[in-house]
Amino acid sequence: MTATPNYQLAGLPRASFLHRLGAAIYDALLAFAVYALAGIIGLAVIAMLQQLGWLSLASNTELALALQQSPVVHAIYQLWLLICVVGFYSYFWSRTGQTLGMKAWQLRVQHTNGQNISPVTAVARCFWSLLGLGNLLLLLSQQQLALQDRLSDSEVVQLPKR
Repeated sequence: MTATPNYQLAGLPRASFLHRLGAAIYDALLAFAVYALAGIIGLAVIAMLQQLGWLSLASNTELALALQQSPVVHAIYQLWLLICVVGFYSYFWSRTGQTLGMKAWQLRVQHTNGQNISPVTAVARCFWSLLGLGNLLLLLSQQQLALQDRLSDSEVVQLPKR
């Protein structure tokens, strides 16, 4: 099933670097909260698995230290944290085109025809943004496109004031 273009949202002006930066700072706080919650859940699951005897980590050490000493478990834990943070952005970008920070700054990520980006495109945007460094291309771009915009065939637009 192909998504229908939303021509009311197509053609809106692209967001400036400063507007994106404002939304990114706001969203970084939310992403940190997601990261912290995912960390707590991950450590709780690891502790439970260790308690049940399904996972063996170094004994007589703190859980966080034991986690550091097991490269495989540590890698899985880090992957879990990455999935949670990328999932946070991808969920909101693909559902509404906006995170909470983007709503506050009246920004929206979309395809140029106004349609929402797919979850796969949202995940790709996360990685292509290079932890936000992809936005620096905006300072050199006359089209107001960041690296992640160019590589995902999408744009961040400034919504009209209500």
